[in-house]
Amino acid sequence: MTDLRSPLLRTLAQAVQAQVPGAEREFWLRVEAAGAPLVEADPDGDPRHRLVTFLWRDEPARPATGVLTLLHTVTDKDRHAGDLTGHLMRRVAGTSVWALSHRLRADHRASYQFLPGHGHREDLLRTDRASWIAVLDAAVPDPLNPAPGLPARDGRAPASVLALPDAPAQPHTARRPGVPRGTTVTAEVDGRRITAHLPPGHAPDGGPYAVAVLFDGEMWGPVLGVGDVLDNLHADGALPPTVALLVDTMGRRAQDLACSAPFVDWLADVLLPWAAARHGADTRPERTVVAGQSAGGLSAAFAAHHRPDRFGLALSQSGSFWWPDDASGTEWLTAQYAAAPRRPVRLHLEVGLQEWLLLAENRRFHAVLCERGYDVSYEEFNGGHDYACWRGGLATGLARLLA
Repeated sequence: MTDLRSPLLRTLAQAVQAQVPGAEREFWLRVEAAGAPLVEADPDGDPRHRLVTFLWRDEPARPATGVLTLLHTVTDKDRHAGDLTGHLMRRVAGTSVWALSHRLRADHRASYQFLPGHGHREDLLRTDRASWIAVLDAAVPDPLNPAPGLPARDGRAPASVLALPDAPAQPHTARRPGVPRGTTVTAEVDGRRITAHLPPGHAPDGGPYAVAVLFDGEMWGPVLGVGDVLDNLHADGALPPTVALLVDTMGRRAQDLACSAPFVDWLADVLLPWAAARHGADTRPERTVVAGQSAGGLSAAFAAHHRPDRFGLALSQSGSFWWPDDASGTEWLTAQYAAAPRRPVRLHLEVGLQEWLLLAENRRFHAVLCERGYDVSYEEFNGGHDYACWRGGLATGLARLLA
């Protein structure tokens, strides 16, 4: 192995070469005690960076022929460029240790997985869409990382999470013992599945309650357990008692989350009145937030523009403001906000510094909002298009808009 930037790996390699008894065993014991990946000082001495070394331990009965590291968005960018060789681990000679080091800013947060290969090395390096989907379907979490993982859906394995020391705190994402629990109920509204998370102590006549409409309810509800986030926010007094409406959209994203006026009108004229009658939800736009990620972030901002009479607050995370990027043009919603009279709405935007396909577009959208005099808050986090980042940002954004 030629890339031995990690001091711990160099020590291991030297000990193995010198035939020091138990050198590899001592290395793995140290990793198991501290957890992986290895996080060490920056080789260049910059306190704003860390050297992060991902590790894979070979199975003696079935050693790998190669191991691909999938660091969310960072690996995706090189996959789009057609070259994954920089994400293949290398084996420390004479050991079961596979390793790959990245120099990352000390505030980086990302989910990640591994794919050990047992065939030709080239099979791990294919970048066509079908091959990449197969990689995502087969990738596994880091068995050496003791931190809680990030659940997945559609039968995929969960991901591990890397959070470097200066990454923004996420105090509301994990389930806490002793916190009063809200109630989760499911319903079908006009043929669409809705999951409602009701705050602790909720009574239908006890409102009116603030309202949070969350797109991609299939992910936020049964997979990520956003009810725990809301309960933690309520317990900390960071959020008023809020009825959260998780709307299933993942099977209909192309129709619903593409600045669809009929969908937003359905939310405004069917879903919100239903929630007011059934759960005591507030009908005032200044107490109603709509939130989404990616195409959902685009559509949350569109909802505030199209129906400010019902959606006075919008939370956009990694919004796809490039849309539609076809013969009709690009960044359509940004142009709408630039040309139309200012709506009486507030927005909170966030985007990842690693999101090379979205960062510039989000900055331009934010600039237009500022020029037009909107009440807008804006954050850039050091991460990617990643629920590991979004779950913390969702808590922050909801608290900021509804507090």
